[in-house]
Order: sequence, then structure tokens, then C-alpha cells
Amino acid sequence: MTHTPLDTVETLLEGVLAETEGEDVHYKLRTALQLLVVARDDHDRATATLSEADLDEDLRERLEDLGYIE
Repeated sequence: MTHTPLDTVETLLEGVLAETEGEDVHYKLRTALQLLVVARDDHDRATATLSEADLDEDLRERLEDLGYIE
């Protein structure tokens, strides 16, 4: 399983959520976790679009090197 920066942020937020008290803090942390779901969906959609696009070989290799497509 690969760990992305989004996975790391999610783990950190979940840890803080478990260690804190207070409805206001929990609300903000849960909201941040929900925003991560949106960010992950956007990233997955962009990755799928790039993977299916008709790209020249040089650009495809650069995107693979950067981790945008596999």
C-alpha cells in the first residue's frame, strides 16, 4: 500500500481527533477529514484523465516520473 501526503494528513487528523475533546474541535477536524475525501477524489479523477489522454511520449514519461500517472 502506498502512502501519499493525503494519507499522512488523514492519519494525523484522525490521531488528533482521537486525542482531543470538545465539540468545536471535533467538528473542525471531521470537516478537514471530509475535505481530504474531496481532494483525494479530485486527484484520482485527474490521474484517470491523464492516464487516458493521448499524450506524447516525453510528456507521459515526465508525468510518470512526477507520480501523476502510472
